[in-house]
Amino acid sequence: MRLKTIAASLVAITLATGSALCAAQAKTEITVARFFGACDADYGKAVDASKARGECGIITTLINEFNATNKDGIVVKPQIAEWGPYYDQLSARIVAKDVPTITVMHESVLGDYVARKLVEPLDDSFKAVGIRTDQFSEQAQRGTQIGGKTYALPFDTWSWLWHINGNLMKKAGLTNADGSATLPQSPEELLAQARKFKAATGKAYLGWPTSDTAANFRNLVTLVAQQNGTLFAANGKQIDMHSKPARNALELMNTLYAEGLIKPNMDYGAANQAFINGDVGVHIVGTWTIGDFVDAADKADSPLKGGYSVVPFAKIYAKKAAFADGHSWVMLKGGAKDDKTRQAALTFMKFLWERDYEWARTGHLPANSTATAREDFKKLPFRSNILEISSIGVSVPSNVPRQRAIEAIVGEEMVNMLLTKKPIDAVQKSAEERVNKLLSTVR
Repeated sequence: MRLKTIAASLVAITLATGSALCAAQAKTEITVARFFGACDADYGKAVDASKARGECGIITTLINEFNATNKDGIVVKPQIAEWGPYYDQLSARIVAKDVPTITVMHESVLGDYVARKLVEPLDDSFKAVGIRTDQFSEQAQRGTQIGGKTYALPFDTWSWLWHINGNLMKKAGLTNADGSATLPQSPEELLAQARKFKAATGKAYLGWPTSDTAANFRNLVTLVAQQNGTLFAANGKQIDMHSKPARNALELMNTLYAEGLIKPNMDYGAANQAFINGDVGVHIVGTWTIGDFVDAADKADSPLKGGYSVVPFAKIYAKKAAFADGHSWVMLKGGAKDDKTRQAALTFMKFLWERDYEWARTGHLPANSTATAREDFKKLPFRSNILEISSIGVSVPSNVPRQRAIEAIVGEEMVNMLLTKKPIDAVQKSAEERVNKLLSTVR
């Protein structure tokens, strides 16, 4: 009898151990490299994305939610990086063959990675898991499809907006009969309204992070496009900083800054804080801040209380246009080590695609047209104001390589123009020479 008991116990232990091993073996781990910040203190254990707020909160919770609910034993391990050095770190990881399974990537840099044959085309894979590329928004198609192939899953379209303090606009006498802000429609009107605003409120009309290279470059692209101009040759191999539209844009920004109509010396964080504190009338920054500014405006003592609104970049020149880009998810070659991992990655990408509405609550426009059509999306604050971005958004063409480096060079020269009074002629010359030298080295 005793021997039977011992034997039964051994069998039970063996079965339990075997079950545990099978369970462990059944797990498929994938890694997801991303920026968007770290917020584990607030969202580390959250599993309901519908209750999360902001970029970091929503993406963190989406991953938690997937890990908690998927029935396929897939475990997503986020690999969070700082935004600034993100692409340098990614290049280093590719060289070291430490490639993440899935990687977030701006659509503006996707062309570089495709040209270097580092990204997998995904049309057949998307079709196999039920991701329909015909549901990509028009802007998302332009951003993720190169040479007739789809290289990324679009996550959103983001753009450059005017965030407005209507309370200060009212004080300056710059409101319409319906209470909306009176917006300029020419360079002359912009300067006149900005001067009137400053005289009435004692504050700068505009705020944008003038010490930030990206912000300056995006403003330049926007203002040039509004004049039906372009910064780049059709083949993407040269920049023209001496065109009339480029000169007009630089002169306008220089005048605004020199007259104190832009709040000076602000980086990204300081510019956001200045708007929340009621120090400027218009803050030029992206779609992703809408949720945060709505939250700020809800506070009883907020200078934005009852007065916050947001519109696309105002039409200063001949046509509506605003810089636009998008976040997307790619599978770099070498990231998925086997078919099981690859299938797990596609399963997670489909999950993100089907939850695009939750991501759009950040303020970004959905890349999935089914999310845009949802009634709850249409009811989100100010979305009807900015939907036209899908038609007026303008990006640097995908055949222009090294866009991040170009943004840094041109933006740096513009920072010098604004903050150190470098002459516009010198800015045009040095920006053009530096960028064209860079482009001449790209094979």
